[in-house]
Amino acid sequence: MSIVYVVGLGPGAGEQMTAQARQALEQCPVIAGYTVYIDLIREEFPEKQFLMTPMRKEAERCKMALEQARQGQDVAMVCSGDAGVYGMAGLMYELKADYPEVELKIVPGITAATGGAAVLGSPLMQDFAVISLSDLLTPWEKIEARLRAAAAADFVICIYNPSSRKRKDYLARACRILREFKRADTVCGIVKNIGRDGEMKKILTLEELEQTEADMFTTVYVGNEQTKNLDGYMVTPRGYRDV
Repeated sequence: MSIVYVVGLGPGAGEQMTAQARQALEQCPVIAGYTVYIDLIREEFPEKQFLMTPMRKEAERCKMALEQARQGQDVAMVCSGDAGVYGMAGLMYELKADYPEVELKIVPGITAATGGAAVLGSPLMQDFAVISLSDLLTPWEKIEARLRAAAAADFVICIYNPSSRKRKDYLARACRILREFKRADTVCGIVKNIGRDGEMKKILTLEELEQTEADMFTTVYVGNEQTKNLDGYMVTPRGYRDV
């Protein structure tokens, strides 16, 4: 039985790939994925056959991988970050029903939330929520409800997909919702191009974040009531010193 490995590359591939992810890529003759993610690893695995599709062709991409496996080849379906966090793992399981002869194995990776947190300091030391602002698959009304619920419960909030060319004001809209429950001086952070060339971080307040431009390669962190800016690092104390 051939196997499709659904592989999380980490935020920037390279050194941020796990040993298990690298092993899966090395042993599979075929690697499938979104064009941007294939470009992260193409030079490292030049002998592989690559199957690529552009954005919004996720189902087609998964079927290509499953078809190759049906024909007897092991395939690595690559995703940025972790395959089970806004990745391809769920869709692959949905489509696998039509390919009973193919086995799926999920290979975890470092997701942007934890990769960016390491760049900023330690913002996720208490309970946190991860929310995507992309409304391609989730209605904006539901995203708003999730933002309000997380803010009302004083979660640290990690925001994926904060803005794009068609959603330029989504981060500002989200900040206005969060400010219904969080102070204007709440410590926040942004990290752009995590683990890639041009990596950049910034610590700022929630009020400043509302005026900040971001893109699909930016991950945003909004602190809770305890989060601090300590010498330029975003830190949410766990509370050990208070015990």
